[in-house]
Amino acid sequence: MLIEDSCTQVHETRSHTRSSAEEEGKIGKGKQKAENGGRDSEQQRASKTKKAKVEGENRDANGKPAAVVAAEFEEFCKATRQHLSINEMRRILEANEQDPSGSDDAVVPRCQDMMFYGPLEKCPVCYNQVDCSGSNYRCRGAYSEWSTCIYTTTDAWRRDQPVKIPEGIGDETVKEWINKQDSRRYPCRELTSSNKPFGGLMISLSGRLSRTHQTWREEIEKHGGKVSNNIIGANSLVVSPAERERGGSSRVGEAMERNIPVVSENWLIDSIQKQQAQPLDAYGVVSDLIPEGRGIPWDKMDPNEEALKSLTAELKLYGKRGVYKDSMLQEQGGFIFEKDGILYNCAFSLCDQGRGINEYCVLQLIQVPDKNMHLYYKKGRVGDDPKADERIEEWNNVDDALKEFVRLFKEVTGNEFETWEREKKFQKMRLKFYPIDMDDGIDVRHGGLSARQLGVAAAHCKLEPLVANFMKVLCSQEIYRYAMMEMGYDCPDLPMGMVTDLHLKRCEELLKFREDLKRAPDSGDKANVLWLDFSNKWFTLVHSFRPFIMKNLQELADHVAAGLECIRDINVASRLVGDMSGATVDDPLSDRYGRLGCSVAPLDKESDDHKMILKYLETTYEPIKLGDVTYGASVENIFAVESGAGPSYEEVKKLPNKILLWCGTRSSNLIRLLQKGLLPSVCQIPAPGYMFGKAIVCSDASAEAARYGFTAVDRPDGFLLLAVVSLGEQITEMSAAPDVRDAKELEEKKVSVKGLGRKKPDESQHFKWVDDVKVPCGRLVASEHSDGPLEYNEYAVYDPKQVCMRFVVAVKYEEQNVVAGEE
Repeated sequence: MLIEDSCTQVHETRSHTRSSAEEEGKIGKGKQKAENGGRDSEQQRASKTKKAKVEGENRDANGKPAAVVAAEFEEFCKATRQHLSINEMRRILEANEQDPSGSDDAVVPRCQDMMFYGPLEKCPVCYNQVDCSGSNYRCRGAYSEWSTCIYTTTDAWRRDQPVKIPEGIGDETVKEWINKQDSRRYPCRELTSSNKPFGGLMISLSGRLSRTHQTWREEIEKHGGKVSNNIIGANSLVVSPAERERGGSSRVGEAMERNIPVVSENWLIDSIQKQQAQPLDAYGVVSDLIPEGRGIPWDKMDPNEEALKSLTAELKLYGKRGVYKDSMLQEQGGFIFEKDGILYNCAFSLCDQGRGINEYCVLQLIQVPDKNMHLYYKKGRVGDDPKADERIEEWNNVDDALKEFVRLFKEVTGNEFETWEREKKFQKMRLKFYPIDMDDGIDVRHGGLSARQLGVAAAHCKLEPLVANFMKVLCSQEIYRYAMMEMGYDCPDLPMGMVTDLHLKRCEELLKFREDLKRAPDSGDKANVLWLDFSNKWFTLVHSFRPFIMKNLQELADHVAAGLECIRDINVASRLVGDMSGATVDDPLSDRYGRLGCSVAPLDKESDDHKMILKYLETTYEPIKLGDVTYGASVENIFAVESGAGPSYEEVKKLPNKILLWCGTRSSNLIRLLQKGLLPSVCQIPAPGYMFGKAIVCSDASAEAARYGFTAVDRPDGFLLLAVVSLGEQITEMSAAPDVRDAKELEEKKVSVKGLGRKKPDESQHFKWVDDVKVPCGRLVASEHSDGPLEYNEYAVYDPKQVCMRFVVAVKYEEQNVVAGEE
């Protein structure tokens, strides 16, 4: 029989649960009241409730101890396996509106849980099946074609109705159980407690991590740990990627002296994912052990070691005509097969953080001269994945090879190959890959100048020496590799620096997500899954080593808007630089300078313009603080520039209300700015740089621009821009971020905006430069807007015809001092 004890259990409804709890509370309350002489304050009532809970927490609503109920459930499970077949269990689930699909291993425990504890309600987020994992209830459905739902709870709702058993199911024992169960209450399922991976640990943070210190503090405390501002008393020190490269900060040195483990950020990430604190020595940053010796996958390494590996790794796929490096067929003269204008070369990405999936796939038809056709296929996690599914097949019949290519494309994506390549129509399927639409060109990280070519190229260049060195920087692989590495978009298997405009447009369309947030709750499960879905979309279209679930608009600005602009600009650089892997004696730098369409001339250091710019930078600059260290900026060279794109200076100087303003940029973005001119931001986000919508944003503080130009402590060179901006006759001042609707109205009316910062240049030091251009030079002082979101003033204009880039300032960031304390 199905066990007699389990038949004594009756249905537990929500009303029954509350009634039982109230009765237990009354018992506890009475006892507590007697002990305290009848006092009835709020504090006493809270204490009584807690006591009642403790007294009753190990018994279910029927008064049975939880251990007894668990034992009965175990016996019940054994009995169901004897008296019910798998197919009968599926029918029972279906009759009770539970999901009957899945493997036998999934169906059996789902049916047993439902029959013993009651039918579960659907997931409140995606309305799919919720299953009990033992420690919690987890949704096993999909929120969308991009995302597995991550809804979990420890208090799932169950229906207050008897289990329905379809006709013709079960033997006499099952029928006996059916007859008795109508009048019985369900027991409450006791869950095993989930572990807090940082329970009892004191963790200290140092340096610029991939997430802010405040974000990590919240995560650590959520998972049972505490964050200390000091080394003393800490169990470990989590440091930034740059610490090891530059020898470590004072905090690192102190930790080493006290024998406190110094670990990478991956220790936090892996411990949270695995719900168990990982061994500290496996993540030691100052250890001499190599990453391979620790057995840590590439995407789980310390960010600094991962960076070194990615920077030295050759790009394996550099564009639509690139033969994947691991195939080894390029060495035999292999090339991508082309037929009817279609190149048979595809790259794919898939990110579903709900299932822990972050993979890429490459599919190519490669023609080797005087040999058969080769089909190359590889699928795996980013980096050198030893478990990757990789194969190469040789076909002596081209048509058969084409059919196999098309079959694999559909298997991987769920879409037809020809439709995608000819019409660029694609439908994302659940747990299927999405194509990274490569362009027919060469990623600048592959085609740019390598380290060994840089000196030779400059030596043979006919340009003025300072301009030649300037172009040498812009045409080198290094700055683009660094930019991609810093953002985590440097997967060597996917050419994110050489994608089509269509792919970039699809990425940009994702930023409409900002508008979706207005209709979503600020917090809770539905808000979390909305952010998850967006994050999965983004990290599928823009493959990353380190995908994560974004949680706020600042992360949207830092990782999506800024990332998209950087990738877009690197694609422009890829098209201009092309393939420079050949001989450098042909003066490729002069050739690329001609393609730039922009005049670049160094300023005489004794000139008035040079002195004016130095004064403007020095008075409006504040050192950048990174962890314990602050960095100043010294000027190396200043170049006067005039781009062929956009208005000329002669045109802008005729406009009213002109001002000289700073613009920040990554070095990797400079080619696009010089060739295309200053262009509006990609979206509106209430964060610095994006607050005023699709505008060209500048500042009167070089300190603000330096934030964007600063790269890292081990790469001290950067660039700042100076532009002449006409603010027009009408200027709107704002101390807070406008909403999306107001930002769009500003865009349409093209009204200039001055965002008021917490600091501003001293107005008494402002002066006029040539052609009535105002220079807002002056020592930075506190403004009356101390509660505003902007630290420095920002100026937004919506018409590119009002802006002319005038100077490029090459700077070097230098360490000034060491200050104890947190970031």
